[in-house]
Amino acid sequence: MDVLSIDFGTSSTVGVLSAFGRGPRAIEVDGSVTMSSAVYLGDDGLLVVGQDAERRARLDPSRFEASPKRRIDEGTLRLGDSEVPIADAFAAVLRRVGEEAGRQLGRPAAQTRISHPAGWGADRQEILRAAAVQAGFADVRLIPEPVAAAAHYASLGRRNAGPIGVYDLGAGTFDCAVVGVTQQGFAVLAEDGLPDLGSLDIDQALLVHIGRSVSHADPAQWQRLLRPQTTADRRTRRALLQDVRDAKESLSRHAQTHVPMPEPFGDVLVSRDELEALVRPSLLRSAELLGATIRRAGLTPAQLGGIYLVGGPSRMPLLATLLGRQLGVVPTTQDQPETAVAFGLHHVPLGGSDLTVPAFAPVRPPATPPRPQPWQQQARPPQPAPEPRRKRKPWFLALAVLLVAAVVATVVVFVIRDQAARAAADCTQTTERDRAGFTPCLRSLAGSVADRATCREIDHIGQLLRARIAVMCDIEGGSVGYYQGETVEEFGPLAKLPTPGGAIERGTWDGGGLHGKYVAGPGMGSSIVLFGADDRRAFALFIARPPRGNQDLIAFFTHEVKPV
Repeated sequence: MDVLSIDFGTSSTVGVLSAFGRGPRAIEVDGSVTMSSAVYLGDDGLLVVGQDAERRARLDPSRFEASPKRRIDEGTLRLGDSEVPIADAFAAVLRRVGEEAGRQLGRPAAQTRISHPAGWGADRQEILRAAAVQAGFADVRLIPEPVAAAAHYASLGRRNAGPIGVYDLGAGTFDCAVVGVTQQGFAVLAEDGLPDLGSLDIDQALLVHIGRSVSHADPAQWQRLLRPQTTADRRTRRALLQDVRDAKESLSRHAQTHVPMPEPFGDVLVSRDELEALVRPSLLRSAELLGATIRRAGLTPAQLGGIYLVGGPSRMPLLATLLGRQLGVVPTTQDQPETAVAFGLHHVPLGGSDLTVPAFAPVRPPATPPRPQPWQQQARPPQPAPEPRRKRKPWFLALAVLLVAAVVATVVVFVIRDQAARAAADCTQTTERDRAGFTPCLRSLAGSVADRATCREIDHIGQLLRARIAVMCDIEGGSVGYYQGETVEEFGPLAKLPTPGGAIERGTWDGGGLHGKYVAGPGMGSSIVLFGADDRRAFALFIARPPRGNQDLIAFFTHEVKPV
């Protein structure tokens, strides 16, 4: 049976055709196996896609949408003066691949398989299915991207190696999954993802970083680039975004590269170290999420048949290094990670139905209640002994007893407070921890966050940051990571950044009997506050999501994050 497989991605789409009894082969559209997913609305009301859309975008960027898939929840796209249903945009992209496959076959393919993110629910899948029918496909099957990726690597001889971990970093989202692989087929054991992490977010972070270097030359013109008002502004911005994207890809192969800038700004030299400092916090989030997903499947990284990287951004050298250090397993990729999902779609055994939901519920290990530590066990109060009958004492003797008891209690309170203060200031000990993983040192830095947030140990992340203890707390508005064993200055990629245009702000804070310094500024898809106390080797990293302006960010840090 002729099978057309389409990996419909955020920024690019890949088609693979299996026909005439031969194995799957990639379909070239516009001279490349990766076709742009962009759409452009022509004057005649017809949607143009791929390279033609990219070329026409220079004429009127307002009619152009580079990533329609990322806007699936909006329902419609504003292209020029028209509102275009999102399903129409999807259908135009899918139809273009189908036309090329039909040209090679001489007829429509008998079956079409289309990938989608594992986290897409029924509503999003229905939009994709409707677009496929609108594109002219008859027998349409929808398959989660991690399942397709696992099927591809299993087809390379890994089918009997056990479950596979998939790390899929695309243009618009990050998805990870653990997929069971057997001779009978595939099943999603556990999956998760981040909607705010992808190559487009990396591009935006690099653009902001470049802006810190050049915006002071002409702040008004830089704002016009960020928020174009005219056709000329949109053309300039589009050319700049392409140059930034090219620079990011070049830094996967070279230590540094130049980004050509429009007038009146000078060209900017960026290095791989600068890019890695920008993306490291977000990649750490994704690495931690993959580790949690593996644990939720009831497995350890060592029990997997492999961890495979999918998507163009997976070429970043930093990514493989972070995953290897955290999980203890060296991840695997291939020369063209962009095509893994499209080829894998062909190898998924579907039977008579879609594989749009996990084949069975995720396997979760039984929850074991934490074992109370010696310092957490409360001593039973001694039972009062029966009082012997005695004669009444004079009232002044009772008063003397009360005064002595008050003095003793006061001394005990001060001794306990002094011991607690000494323990909190001692950031060398790591054995005394509460159930969330806080040592007295970290708990004093966390303040009320430790009591009102959901916190957990993340020592595997701490090891990557050279910290001895690490605890992550999820709060409304973001997350806070607390790290013991290093100071802000020793950690500090953010603390060492330059401050052109005031993009990074520094200051001091007081609270909870502590005094310290903070550094606040934009990160990749988030805002960041790095802070620590002067008298101890510990620091914290607050990541605000969604991003906040610096003033709002510092106000939130002051009222909700720092110790009080």
